[in-house]
Amino acid sequence: MRVVAEWLLDNGITVLGQQISWAELVGQLCALAVVFLAQRRTLATWPVQVAATVLLFAVYASAHLGGLAIRQVVILLISVYGWWAWTRRSDPVYGVVVRKGTARERWLLLGALALATTGFALLLSALDASWAPWPDAWIFVGTAVAFWAQGRGLVEFWLVWLAVDAVGVPLQMASGLWFSAAIYVVFAALVIHGWWSWNRTARVQRAAPARA
Repeated sequence: MRVVAEWLLDNGITVLGQQISWAELVGQLCALAVVFLAQRRTLATWPVQVAATVLLFAVYASAHLGGLAIRQVVILLISVYGWWAWTRRSDPVYGVVVRKGTARERWLLLGALALATTGFALLLSALDASWAPWPDAWIFVGTAVAFWAQGRGLVEFWLVWLAVDAVGVPLQMASGLWFSAAIYVVFAALVIHGWWSWNRTARVQRAAPARA
């Protein structure tokens, strides 16, 4: 396994003069595939996400980016929960059952985003672990909250992802990570379509019992 990981990290392709390892390339492509699969509410969303987190953890750990590596561990744990949750909340016609969050759930999402981002940003500042602690914290917390809401089948998880992308694109550009910034732009386009698709499905599923 270690030999395979080292090969994936040490080999890859060159794009516009920038070396991209196979681990980073495949990991990011898997991350993109997750958004595409989530739109279709297929259970394959989660094993592909697990593969993405494993590969990207290796990428960030090898680059000595501990914060981003830990982010992948958090995503991995939530992905395992989401995989389990979707197997228990499925429909033979529509796939996973999706719905709009209640007012209480929406306030819970907003509260978690605000409080956790503040706490994590202050921690990053205290540890001098990031040159941009607030956007860095927002992306970390937003990612965790979005995946939790996705596991619950809440339509609002797409909006959280869009907010993460809105901060992630300029942060990646300011960091000189243009490839990752481009990936975030693609994410944003897929997220908008996914939000529209899940909203439509939620309306259909909500109306289905009334027609039965």
